[in-house]
Amino acid sequence: MAVIVDPLRGRTRPGPSHSDAEIIDVLTGLAPARSTAGPGAKPKVSNVPVTDWAVLTGAGMSTDSGIPDYRGPDAEPRKPMTIQTFLSHPAQRARYWARSWVGWPRMLRSRPNPGHLALARLPVIGIITQNVDGLHQAAAEVVDGAAPVVDLHGSLDRVICLGCGRLYDRNWVQDRLTEENPDFVETAGLDTIDPETAPDGDVELEETAHFRVVDCPRCGGILKPDVVYFGDSVPAARVEEANRICETAGGLVVLGSSLAVLSGLRFVRSAVRAGRPVVIVTDGPTRGDELADYRSISRVADFLDDWTQRAAAIGALRRIQGDDEMLRV
Repeated sequence: MAVIVDPLRGRTRPGPSHSDAEIIDVLTGLAPARSTAGPGAKPKVSNVPVTDWAVLTGAGMSTDSGIPDYRGPDAEPRKPMTIQTFLSHPAQRARYWARSWVGWPRMLRSRPNPGHLALARLPVIGIITQNVDGLHQAAAEVVDGAAPVVDLHGSLDRVICLGCGRLYDRNWVQDRLTEENPDFVETAGLDTIDPETAPDGDVELEETAHFRVVDCPRCGGILKPDVVYFGDSVPAARVEEANRICETAGGLVVLGSSLAVLSGLRFVRSAVRAGRPVVIVTDGPTRGDELADYRSISRVADFLDDWTQRAAAIGALRRIQGDDEMLRV
């Protein structure tokens, strides 16, 4: 199992650049946005309408849904699977699928938190998420006209065959794995009531050698969750759709991401090159701190609560479908 080198090592959390109220004035078009347009460039000042922001989200969006992040202040050190390790040997695939099989029921029970619902109601152009939990889409289902969501790193609810490319529902694969491993819980001595999962849905297990994996029923190929592992590449079509959203936007808001991986950081760098203002909201350090025009160190949920209240005051919130008070933000 490869150890992922943390690109944030040695970085410290910066102070806020402005108060949250000042930043939210910019996000709602009530104050002009200031963009440095790259190091040494002449600052550019312009108003960005409340409807002209693109949003990039990371694991910090889902911690209130019970899904831990990799690099937050309370995160445990983890060794996520790399694509090279997954493909290297059947034992490594057994290790992944055993851990994922134990963790999937908890992931399946996860629900959007108030932050997901608040963001779904904001009139942003689009949401690009590095998360693979599907919670942005679940929140969007109860909001009229919710912004499109791009799963930059894929989604855990799909499984792809690396041989023929066929997609399978994750629950179908879960059922097949259960049939193949009827005694695994007992022999491994597992507590499956409430296991702690990683952001990518797996659970720490020591003994996985005897776990039986499932191959593609069509061609016998290797089945892999339809997510981008560390060391893997984001599909070009997905990058193009994310770029389209960012290029259409007047500015970029980063919520709950450390920007530790290049797949997310690239959008911040692109916005800076284009002279678009960049807002970063997270309570830890990020790789984009020196590129941000506006920096908040508040909890994402608290910031989004303030943002939606301001948007509501100017009549800019999207409407929640139905009358279910449990879904109201």
